[in-house]
Amino acid sequence: MTTSTSALDSNAAFAARLPSVERILADTSCTALIEKYGRTQTLAAVRALLAELREEIAGPRTTETPPIAVIDEITALNAVIAERLATAAISPLKQVFNLTGTVLHTSLGRAILPDVAICGVVDALRAPMNLEFDLATGKRGDRDDLVEDLLCELTGAEAATVVNNNAAAVLLMLSALASRREVIVSRGELVEIGGGFRIPDIMMRAGAKLREVGTTNRTHLSDYADAIGPRTALLMKVHCSNYVIQGFTTSVEVDQLARLGKIHNAPTVVDLGSGTLVDLSQYGLPCETTVRQTIEAGADLVTFSGDKLLGGPQAGLIVGRADLIKKIKRHPLKRALRVGKLTLAALAPVLGLYRSPEFLPQQLTTLRLLTRPQAEIRAQAEILTPLLQQALGDRYVVAAEPLFSQIGSGALPVDLLPSYGFSVRVSRSHPARPRGKSGLSQLEKWLRELPRPVIGRIANDTLWLDLRCLESADEAQFTAQLMAPLREPITTVTP
Repeated sequence: MTTSTSALDSNAAFAARLPSVERILADTSCTALIEKYGRTQTLAAVRALLAELREEIAGPRTTETPPIAVIDEITALNAVIAERLATAAISPLKQVFNLTGTVLHTSLGRAILPDVAICGVVDALRAPMNLEFDLATGKRGDRDDLVEDLLCELTGAEAATVVNNNAAAVLLMLSALASRREVIVSRGELVEIGGGFRIPDIMMRAGAKLREVGTTNRTHLSDYADAIGPRTALLMKVHCSNYVIQGFTTSVEVDQLARLGKIHNAPTVVDLGSGTLVDLSQYGLPCETTVRQTIEAGADLVTFSGDKLLGGPQAGLIVGRADLIKKIKRHPLKRALRVGKLTLAALAPVLGLYRSPEFLPQQLTTLRLLTRPQAEIRAQAEILTPLLQQALGDRYVVAAEPLFSQIGSGALPVDLLPSYGFSVRVSRSHPARPRGKSGLSQLEKWLRELPRPVIGRIANDTLWLDLRCLESADEAQFTAQLMAPLREPITTVTP
């Protein structure tokens, strides 16, 4: 079908009415946009909008109405441009409300930094810092020096170094100490964690040869002993992140493996994963082996994360024997994997908090969230339930219910923390109720689109919102945006 002559004439007429780029930029309604966003961004937005309008005008249309009601009204065009510029200026990285019930949620950034760490980062952003400058000698220093003494004090290790995450720490350790040699690991510890981090793959990338011993559920000291040979570089133990093997099981403790390693001059290294620095049981939490206990048991090196149970920024920490740490720091990968000043500015004050463990539940955000009493969370849920019900309307049923939180990020995978929160279900009696799963999906999507998104989880035809991570300081913002929703969350109803 060919376009009629009258349609072409109409298109040409509409196109002729479009103002020029210069006219739009010269209008007073555009001046404020240029002052706020700069001429470069504003000019690009103007050109993009005009190009879209020309393309739309040239396309087929069933009416004589132009794409924009009054396309030659510059103020209207600039209003569209202003909206686009404002949208483009919004950072894709947003604060969210973590109501998933997982405190250390990998997808939501794991540990929340305490105030002292935030202040440290702000200071590092505002001014030059002695990152690699030794103030005592006036010469170049080592950035690890900023935290090494603290790490040694808190763990009992001889030396320490820091890289950008624990996977990097394991990769660097294996590359520096076991390239082209064998590393002996129990089959029951060949873990895979989120993001595809697999011990066999990391070993291969590090140039080390994996020597598996034992079986999935039972590994004995004799299995390690029989596997040791002239090509053995390390004896390795790996924290079982995200799972637990139970039942008919046997594993070799660090102290046993360390004694065997010393006999054969094969260092014992432990990937401790979440790596707590204190005995969590003193705060009423499940017990987890500390880094100090692992060092005292005879481990030559221990790797662990900074943003899990430690409660600090993302980092991978390696502590242990000074001679091994020195060799690791000389490896070329160390420079590629090193951390920047912002990480160290946050890590140092977090480590400093551990010098006063009696204050940790108040000062360390992660520990404060993990130790929130269920009674406190329940009281919060009961106050907020009617507000959420009012915001969602009578097409949903909101109730305050006991829940169980989890620590997350592979730490203590089977241990749960008594908590409280909301259950949200589709009303069965409302005449305009949304369809079951569709209604919950729409609601979950609406919550994600709030100014500060609310992240929960759907299970058993219910949307669950765990309040463990909703502290009192954030309650006002949480309730304010619920009481002033941007739009109706429900659109689909039963026939």
